[in-house]
Amino acid sequence: MLVMNKKTVNAWCMYDWANSVYNLVINTSIFPIYYSLVTNDYEDFLGFRIQSSVLYTYALSFSYLLSAAILPILSGIADYTGKKKMFLKIFTIIGSISCMSMYFFNESNLYWGIACVIFASLGYSSSLVFYDAYLPEIAPPEKTDRISAKGYSFGYGGSTILLVFSAAAIMFLPEEATQKEDVKQIMQWVFVVVGIWWVGFAQIPFKILPSNVYNRKPTGQILLNGYREIKSVFKQLGGLPNIRWYIISFLFFNMGVQTVMLLATLFGTDVLGLGSAQLIPVIIIIQLIGMLGSYLFARVSESKGNIYSLVVMIIIWIGITIYAYFITTEYQFYAIAVLVGLVMGGIQALSRATYSKLIPEETEDHTSFFSFFDVTYHVSVVLGTFSYGLINQITGTMRNSTLALAVFFILGLVFLMKVKMPKPGKSNG
Repeated sequence: MLVMNKKTVNAWCMYDWANSVYNLVINTSIFPIYYSLVTNDYEDFLGFRIQSSVLYTYALSFSYLLSAAILPILSGIADYTGKKKMFLKIFTIIGSISCMSMYFFNESNLYWGIACVIFASLGYSSSLVFYDAYLPEIAPPEKTDRISAKGYSFGYGGSTILLVFSAAAIMFLPEEATQKEDVKQIMQWVFVVVGIWWVGFAQIPFKILPSNVYNRKPTGQILLNGYREIKSVFKQLGGLPNIRWYIISFLFFNMGVQTVMLLATLFGTDVLGLGSAQLIPVIIIIQLIGMLGSYLFARVSESKGNIYSLVVMIIIWIGITIYAYFITTEYQFYAIAVLVGLVMGGIQALSRATYSKLIPEETEDHTSFFSFFDVTYHVSVVLGTFSYGLINQITGTMRNSTLALAVFFILGLVFLMKVKMPKPGKSNG
């Protein structure tokens, strides 16, 4: 019987506090605005003339594709050697250094900026597979919904604090120092501060989280064991229909969720012509609502069940993507941002917790099971952002790309309805 340790749980949540600043302050808010300031509408890249917004979405797609390609092997190795913490440290260092290196990105070195985006995103997304795999090892099944939500609330809290300070530095410049160059310079320093915050606060979970819960001993063929572990879990999924249907559902609805989160700011700058003074306060409001939303839907889940809560949120997401196609004003953008905040934190926290409940209770290979979840996550981001960029490139507008996201949510909803959550003490098949 797993005994939950409050200190360990809080240390686990602190990694969300540490790394979420990259996803919010850089990925979601500051970097897309900075990117718009230092790039032209069209850029020459690798011999192609391409829309700068499309290039950015393709760079994100590539980083998540690279992560998806290497994670199955790494997660299998981590399970066989008990070195989850080591890989968590490695990808944290890669991500934070790449984030700080964005300081040197300007109009004259587009390739450097794209490389920083790719490696920072790789570090951020790859670290999550090892972070997520700790959840069933530090909390019993009946507590995972709330602990998962607590982790996300830590992330929202920490990232919102840093975003508020970043926004204040940008929005309260002296009146004589409001030229574009002054704004860009502050944003460059924000990249450095975020990288330091990430690696600095990560030292807390690095120190407290257990290194090898099941006391694994490395074998002589670690790389081959990684492949064998992934193959073994894949075979097990054939006899676990609820996990299988859930993975398919998650693939589709997460395509929509992550694409909205990663590219909403770019939509605001390119389609609606909004500036940093208009966008950053909205993003802060989204985070505050997101903290409440993650706890709200965790409570709904405890009362009505995981599937019921996820269905409600996906229906709201479908409405958001359809409404986004028609918005034309700043205030309509604000209204839709409030709705995104309500379901953004809830669906991410509950997605992770739901999957942890579907993993067979008798398994010790949590990292390998979570690698399937996280590889699915990465593939969904690749497909979502790539299709978003491709539709934008073909049709010339992000509005059509946004409308296409509704289809992903609808497919996710259809497959989710096939999932049956196990009762306590019963098989998770």
